[in-house]
Amino acid sequence: MSLRRSNGFTLIELMVTMAVLAVLVAVGFPNFLSVIRSNRVVAANNEALGLLSLARSEAIRNNKGGGVCGSATGTSCDGDWNSGILAFADPDGSGTLETSETVLRYSQGHPRLVVDGPDNVAISFDGRGRRQAPADQTLTLRPDECSGQPMQRTVTINSSGQARSAQGACQ
Repeated sequence: MSLRRSNGFTLIELMVTMAVLAVLVAVGFPNFLSVIRSNRVVAANNEALGLLSLARSEAIRNNKGGGVCGSATGTSCDGDWNSGILAFADPDGSGTLETSETVLRYSQGHPRLVVDGPDNVAISFDGRGRRQAPADQTLTLRPDECSGQPMQRTVTINSSGQARSAQGACQ
């Protein structure tokens, strides 16, 4: 017999390692999915705030107007906030995107994200950066599956045109 120790793992050591790894994956995977959903909502929230800031600053810069609306195509406002959000310059101050006006930026939506905004209405700003609508307007962003966890973000745009974001439980 040789006194040399063989290199490698035994079958029992390998099976114990695989069992421990399987338990860790089974416990950690649901939490990992929750983190992914939460990060998706946070990223979409930040993108929406960026588009609102861009439209408002464009309204102030050109002293006419600007706005944000839901758009499936990226070229027109159709109120489909789930498909995407579009920021536009509004030189005539009408509060709506017309064919002659400039699209500043378009952010395509995510299929696993639910976005609710004003029905068929743009969030529009006047030349001083104030919102044109008489009441506060809101955007609500949440993952398609959140089971009551605090993953929902609500962006509220007040009459002065400032946007604030609040986190809450999904409904």
